[in-house]
Amino acid sequence: MTADRVVQASLKLVMEPIFEADFKPCSYGFRPNRRAQDAIAEIHFLSKPSLKYDWVFEGDIQACFDEIDHTALMDRVRHRITDRRILALIKAFLKAGLLTEAGQPRKTITGTPQGGILSPLLANIALSVLDEHFTAKWDALGPYWMRSKHRRAGHPVMRLIRYADDFVVMVSGQRSDTDALRHEVGGVLSSMGLRLSEEKTRIVHMDEGFDFLGWHIQRRRWRGRCEKRATYTYPSKQSLLSVMEKVRSLTRRNKHHSLAELIQTLNRVLRGWCNYFRHGVSSRTFGYLDHFTFWRIVGWLRKRHVGLNWGTLHRRYLPGWEVRESSSDLFRPARVEIVRYRYRGSRISAPWATEALA
Repeated sequence: MTADRVVQASLKLVMEPIFEADFKPCSYGFRPNRRAQDAIAEIHFLSKPSLKYDWVFEGDIQACFDEIDHTALMDRVRHRITDRRILALIKAFLKAGLLTEAGQPRKTITGTPQGGILSPLLANIALSVLDEHFTAKWDALGPYWMRSKHRRAGHPVMRLIRYADDFVVMVSGQRSDTDALRHEVGGVLSSMGLRLSEEKTRIVHMDEGFDFLGWHIQRRRWRGRCEKRATYTYPSKQSLLSVMEKVRSLTRRNKHHSLAELIQTLNRVLRGWCNYFRHGVSSRTFGYLDHFTFWRIVGWLRKRHVGLNWGTLHRRYLPGWEVRESSSDLFRPARVEIVRYRYRGSRISAPWATEALA
């Protein structure tokens, strides 16, 4: 198993710089120097009222990693890699199979094994058909003045933002133009053996808002400016409920032996979650999470020290309303500074000289 992962890591080191020369700027997932915040920043930029990207096509691919067609994927790989030894290793990885819950081996006819080191790169290679399709449509519109003329004539303009198998298409046009994307996107995906989920694929207006990569994105009245509107990005309710459930689980009575151990475990969860969401409108959410965590710890302490009165408990474990023991202090979400994340657009550079590889 270790040897298999070493081979996959080696393949990734060889293949990634080659395919990075082909990947489009609209793709952000599992790529060097790119992150989810870049995808959210592009949506935030495009959804400005002045740009008129009012409609959003939320695409959801049915069982993406399980249904990628091996033949179609290998055809795309062969377009850039001709070494037969490399191709044989990739094919062997795809056909390696997996173990069921009962411990029985099962052949893999389609898809890329989830959890494999090479799987995210192969999924990006497969899904780049979407990137190429929408980039070609954008390039066909020509320079800015031609795109403006196209819009004035009542024709739609579209931009794709993709993070792995999660993607949205921002549409400057009418609802009917966005509805037509179901058939169009479905046709592009079918070339890779993939299909859209009818239940989870949605069309929404920016004023209605939608969830993407853990964020809730919505255009609404600009606070303090009655007649103007702006796009706000918040941690989604599902993301908040998820981290609260982790805190609730960690603060059950017999989960940890000491307060210091509990604090260290909670800090890892809270710090990671807050670092991800610190670039949005998150102050109130952080304050709520801070309050929830503090009183969960108080409840944990009272259950652990049943005979201890409140004054002694407060003096010993909550001095100055801080939660600490020994050298361990609780990370407080309410004190996290909110920092604006700047939209980098196409200025994100790869760590390699992609021009030499193209």
